[in-house]
Amino acid sequence: MSTTSNHISSISELLSLSDSQYRIYDIGRRVDKISKEQFEKIESAQLPYPFPSQGHAQLAIAFWQKQSTSPYLWFVKFPLDERGLLNQGARNHFIAIIVEALGGDLSVDPTEQQEALLKKNPYHFTPPQYKLAAINSVVSVALKQPASKFYQPAVSYLSGVNGWDAWHDVGVQGLSDVAVRIGDNNNAEMLINAFNKLPEQVLSPLCSALENIALPAELIEKITQRYQLAISDNNSALALSLLRALASSTQHSYSEKFLVGLINSNALSEDTLIIIAGRLWSIFNHEEILFNYLEQLIKGDDLELFAAIFKDLVAIPTTRPLLLQAIRSPNRSNALAHAIGELFKQ
Repeated sequence: MSTTSNHISSISELLSLSDSQYRIYDIGRRVDKISKEQFEKIESAQLPYPFPSQGHAQLAIAFWQKQSTSPYLWFVKFPLDERGLLNQGARNHFIAIIVEALGGDLSVDPTEQQEALLKKNPYHFTPPQYKLAAINSVVSVALKQPASKFYQPAVSYLSGVNGWDAWHDVGVQGLSDVAVRIGDNNNAEMLINAFNKLPEQVLSPLCSALENIALPAELIEKITQRYQLAISDNNSALALSLLRALASSTQHSYSEKFLVGLINSNALSEDTLIIIAGRLWSIFNHEEILFNYLEQLIKGDDLELFAAIFKDLVAIPTTRPLLLQAIRSPNRSNALAHAIGELFKQ
């Protein structure tokens, strides 16, 4: 490809012109695949970004040449406008930097000078370790590649053959590989059998891996039971990890019943309220559930937290219409009415 950034109008076009196969994932909230058709509409500002996180789109772009065995990964963060549309200027600037650094061949190993140019890219970011592990696992399954070398030690540990104290050789990548391959062999059954026996050192990173996976009913039951145990033990950190594990399973009837019960219970901690909005927002599939959550949110009389979470939820295209309905409910408490009034004074 011999062209300049002036002729390239999108990342999709840049990847296609370099003869790359590619896949796009959101990694801001969970790891969610974005189809090529959807991404093209997002890029052309025809569609709001589906999973905004703190006013940004956080993307993992996996691309590879047809003859290549391993993909390249870009982690890119773009600002969104007030309508949730991708900032076109930032996207164009990103393309210009890439073309200047690498030209048309995105698969070349960059020289030191090119590496320096790429590192200056203001849109690049480094995800936390558990997200890196998750995207590596998801991409390897999508491309029908074998699991990492950490997979087998994780399987051996989770099978319980060496005892539950022998967790020191279990890596985050291995746990992520098991989670993404939950449908392989007897991995689901293995996790269900192991779940109540796992120490916190393994359970917490496992929950981070499970948050990207639609889980079977028996495993959801184990998670909710272990959550209640963590609460009774006053282990709030573990309880939050267990909640996160349900992030991609909120539409399952077991999860929905559990989460609706949680939202309708006594006052929730600030961290729990943040996790529900940040990771479990897809539970808000009905105005009543969202309304009850807002009433919970204002119980602590923290207008700053209310405003921050409202701003986060109203930016999500699927949640926005329900949220705007919920705040108009005639049944709202005086505290909620006051919080909403303060919100619109800003």
